[in-house]
Amino acid sequence: MFLTFYAGFVGTALLILLLTSLLNWPFFPSLEPAPPPPSSPTLSILIPARNEAAVIFQTITAVLSQTVTHWELLVLDDGSTDGTAELVRQASQGDPRVRVLTGSPLPQGWLGKNWACHQLSQAATGDLLLFLDADVQLAPTAVAALLTLQTQTRADLLTIWPSQITPTWAERLVVPLISFVIFSYLPILPVHYTNSVSFAAANGQCLLFRRLAYTKIGGHTAVRDQIIEDVMLAKAIKRAKLRLRMADGHQLVACRMYTNWPTVRDGLAKNIIAGHGRSVALLFASTLFHWALFIGPWLWLLLGGGRWAALLISLALLNRWLVGVRLGRGLLGSFLESLFTPLSVLLFTRIAAQATHWHFTGGPFWKGRRL
Repeated sequence: MFLTFYAGFVGTALLILLLTSLLNWPFFPSLEPAPPPPSSPTLSILIPARNEAAVIFQTITAVLSQTVTHWELLVLDDGSTDGTAELVRQASQGDPRVRVLTGSPLPQGWLGKNWACHQLSQAATGDLLLFLDADVQLAPTAVAALLTLQTQTRADLLTIWPSQITPTWAERLVVPLISFVIFSYLPILPVHYTNSVSFAAANGQCLLFRRLAYTKIGGHTAVRDQIIEDVMLAKAIKRAKLRLRMADGHQLVACRMYTNWPTVRDGLAKNIIAGHGRSVALLFASTLFHWALFIGPWLWLLLGGGRWAALLISLALLNRWLVGVRLGRGLLGSFLESLFTPLSVLLFTRIAAQATHWHFTGGPFWKGRRL
């Protein structure tokens, strides 16, 4: 009886995820190369940077290489101790479009990134505000593609899910699951065409706002103490009945979020409880759910589950593979990542354990700050 219920529950869940992926396939936009628009609103590119010496020179060089040339770039040095600001100045080579701001001390009640973004927005002069993380990598036509898609969709907030760069196994086993969850768990049509906050998501690595919309929702002031400020900003856009649009970076906007297992673990652990409504109980339930979907069928197969266990495994493999292919991770690469999904879930369990430990001991910590 239990195995019958288990097979029915997991099979239904996997079918729903697969159906969501198939429906998202044609409707989830991708950035496409585009020529610079003949005219567009003024653009401010805004980058908060705290100890980003390893990547910031490349990031600034990429902005300077854009086919769109009419923009200002503001980089806020948020208390860096590694020479980040000087590297920005070196990369910009005196370009008057680039300004380096020195961050003010963090006020009580604010998180560091949110305070940095708020300061950037106050100094910006553009009608469009493009917030980028310092580790985002832009192809030369990326800004032109962003402006074109924003114009086509009339988005008040256009958020991009960058193509993820994952050279190490720790990164490759874990980071692609973020995109998998977005593509398989979040139907894109209600994201775009309803005002329900249940269908709101965003990626703080790349957020393009109309300034009027940003101001209307209160900007980063309204989310000053939120760890997942990007999702909260998307929800605010929906509450204000403004237009939220999402797209895949399609190699034009890419990002290497982390560099090794400790940074993967801690970087995701700082957000994961907030992403579960600040509920440890919900995180625990989510962990059990993913064990049931992606680990349980393999254990059942080893214990003699036969064709029913094999069918559940096949559904999970097919969905993971299809999403990987759709998001440009290659036929073989996507298949290998799908095969290793049980290990990926185990690593996410370790991340959840880290987050839970921090929750009860005063964390999380990131870049030398308690969040």
